[in-house]
Amino acid sequence: MYSILLTLHSFVRWLVLISLLLAIVRGYRGWLAHQPFSRRDNALRHWTATVAHVQLILGIGLYFISPLVAYFLDHFQAAMQQREIRFFGMEHSSMMLLGIVLITVGSMRAKRAATDRQRFKTMALWYTAGLLVILSSIPWAFSPLVSRPWFRTF
Repeated sequence: MYSILLTLHSFVRWLVLISLLLAIVRGYRGWLAHQPFSRRDNALRHWTATVAHVQLILGIGLYFISPLVAYFLDHFQAAMQQREIRFFGMEHSSMMLLGIVLITVGSMRAKRAATDRQRFKTMALWYTAGLLVILSSIPWAFSPLVSRPWFRTF
């Protein structure tokens, strides 16, 4: 079960990043070019937040069955001294939750904005903030602190 959930989580994270990038580009373009906020833009706003929420649910599931997190919770004092254990037990999950909250708030505010320009601006700024938080907390393959492979093969 753990490996299936981990593989699905690894796949969905790319969907989150791709949908965020598309929504951000569309948000800045629409905002700066004073374009109308179309049904397609609204769908992109909605599906970006939805994919992020799916990732959140998968992440919460992984959090509670992860052996790293189990060690972190059972040996909190010692685990706080170990960078990788602390990262996955506390830092990664907290920052990812914050990123999803920023995306969710941005989606809700964009949906309720009075004008098309405000919708694009809200989507662009809140989604950018969410993306930056998420990017800062991904265990990238090139990170000297904590790294994971680009794709899981199991």
